[in-house]
Amino acid sequence: MHDHRRLGRELGLFDTAPLIGAGLPYWLPDGAAVRHALEEYLHAAERRAGYRHVYSPVLGKRELYELSGHWSHYSDDMFPPMELGGEQVVLRPSLCPHHAVIYRSRAHSYRELPLRMAELGGMYRSEPSGVLGGLTRVRAIHLNDAHVFCTLDQVADEVRAALEMIRRAYEALGLTPARYRLSLPGTGGKYVADPEKWQRSTALLAEALDRSGLAYEAAEGEAAFYGPKIDVQVADSAGRESTLSTVQVDLHQPERFDLRYTGADGARHRPVMVHRSIVGSVERAVAHLVERHGGAFPVWLAPTQVAVLPVSDAQVPQAAALARRCDERGLRADVVGPERGSLGARVREARLVPYQAVIGAREAADGHVALRLRDGRRPAPLPADDALARVSALVAAHSPRLWDDDAL
Repeated sequence: MHDHRRLGRELGLFDTAPLIGAGLPYWLPDGAAVRHALEEYLHAAERRAGYRHVYSPVLGKRELYELSGHWSHYSDDMFPPMELGGEQVVLRPSLCPHHAVIYRSRAHSYRELPLRMAELGGMYRSEPSGVLGGLTRVRAIHLNDAHVFCTLDQVADEVRAALEMIRRAYEALGLTPARYRLSLPGTGGKYVADPEKWQRSTALLAEALDRSGLAYEAAEGEAAFYGPKIDVQVADSAGRESTLSTVQVDLHQPERFDLRYTGADGARHRPVMVHRSIVGSVERAVAHLVERHGGAFPVWLAPTQVAVLPVSDAQVPQAAALARRCDERGLRADVVGPERGSLGARVREARLVPYQAVIGAREAADGHVALRLRDGRRPAPLPADDALARVSALVAAHSPRLWDDDAL
């Protein structure tokens, strides 16, 4: 069983320090490379799907969260307010209040809807020390978040589109959902008291799930305080489930923030707010990827994609030149030279790297490269540019495959 906390440290992906604080991991270079590749994928996928990206501050006045409802329903999970210039400001526990304010900062017409707003932003949760662990439960979270402001008639299509984005991301990441859960409110005062809104929101999500052909289970007590949600559940190697991706329908905050758009009839109407996260928090997503793949990440996500292994010191210049050509193609390459041991030892050291490019005297002389794939395959030696073109094509396609004989 892979434990991302142990593997993350062994592979040099992330670590923690008492001086920084519990639940506040820092990312090492290889972990930062994985995270950056994931963030680039998400940004590009969102742009293709018609999202516009914004930035918003990690702080907000206490009144912002009183208006959104977080203060009355969620304050136990928030950090205490800080006094600043005679005002109380709070580290935000979510991004949606900021996005609601951004939406209402301009007038909107029905012709603009659906308006899709995305941000990969920081937020903070005051998690108890006893539940903190690795990257799965942290106090500083970087959330792949988005909010779609749309009409009631557009909700089902937007939810289905979000579910399709999640499906494609899981395919590229090599992940399989354990199940889909329709998360509903439970008993007690944790949830907004508006039965009609809950009923309408739940019906919209159930319709989208049914139209997508996805089997799902209803679970009471798992909803957000403001509305129901679809949770995409994943399981670790021990069979323990956690939520990675979510799609939510919110009729509460548009009313609280008095969000409006001008309809075709010239009257002002209330939009629906669809919350959507393709992979949830970057921290939890990477934790699950580490455990799912044991550090052998898909090619496009691997911190080092090509390990260049000169057989002897005589081939080091050619190895360095090949690494530079990798860099020019946007591939992450590392020269693992003879100073790091025998060729066999270096091959074992680079066992999790998707491609090992071995350069001996023959390869150095004719400009070829003999690739060893992580799965044990050894394609015939190729001209270096041809080999790198094949690798680059698989990376650009976010393909789960290591090799494609028909690529060229």
